[in-house]
Amino acid sequence: MTAGRSEGTGLSVGLETAWGLRERPSKGPRPGLSLERIVETGIRVAAAEGIDAVSMGRLAKELGVSTMSLYRYVSAKDDLYVLMQDTAMGAPPRRPATAGGWRAGLEWWAREQRAVFRRNLWLLRIPISSPPASPHGLDWMERGLEVLDGSGLDDGRKISVMLLVGGYVRNEVSLMADLEAAMRARGAAPDEVMRRYARTVDALTAADPGRFPGVRRLLGAGVLEVADEDDTEFEFGLGRVLDGVAVLVEGPG
Repeated sequence: MTAGRSEGTGLSVGLETAWGLRERPSKGPRPGLSLERIVETGIRVAAAEGIDAVSMGRLAKELGVSTMSLYRYVSAKDDLYVLMQDTAMGAPPRRPATAGGWRAGLEWWAREQRAVFRRNLWLLRIPISSPPASPHGLDWMERGLEVLDGSGLDDGRKISVMLLVGGYVRNEVSLMADLEAAMRARGAAPDEVMRRYARTVDALTAADPGRFPGVRRLLGAGVLEVADEDDTEFEFGLGRVLDGVAVLVEGPG
């Protein structure tokens, strides 16, 4: 058996465990130690310090056990990541009656995913190595397919639309999280950070305004001096993405 992969199913040990295809230890080397507790501790460390802080040694220290004792429950760190991801994503909430129709349904689906990522920014730092295969990952895929049922798109196009919308969500959350972290590091409110940015850009472009006419217009309009509300750019971008999907669904007319 290769590391972290079962010979029987060909799945990773993490996926086998998530789907209940692998028997979980009934008794651990220490009372109170369980797979659920290991996963919860990993999520807590990732939330506080980032995914790079999660290691078997670190979790063993947090749990007060030996590192080797964790391997009774988790065969490798990558398998732990699978379980952490699936737990943090959770099952999608029930689709509300107000999210009828493909467009309102996709808006709901995108916003709910965004909320999950914003609560668990560390999820964005785990490399994507395959399409969704964990229980909750497929739950989210199923909800996306459901909201597109009335769109008239074939199944291949539905997957393409979900990849487009899901990719937009991940990128927007990642970008905003990086910007927010940089602002916090500067110890200033968002509007003050933007005012400093505007002054910097003004100083850099004033000597040669003919090279940057568009940037100079933005400076003159004061657009660069005010930070947007939290959801402004997300909703704008989501709307434009769905405008493009509408052309696919409804045709150019």
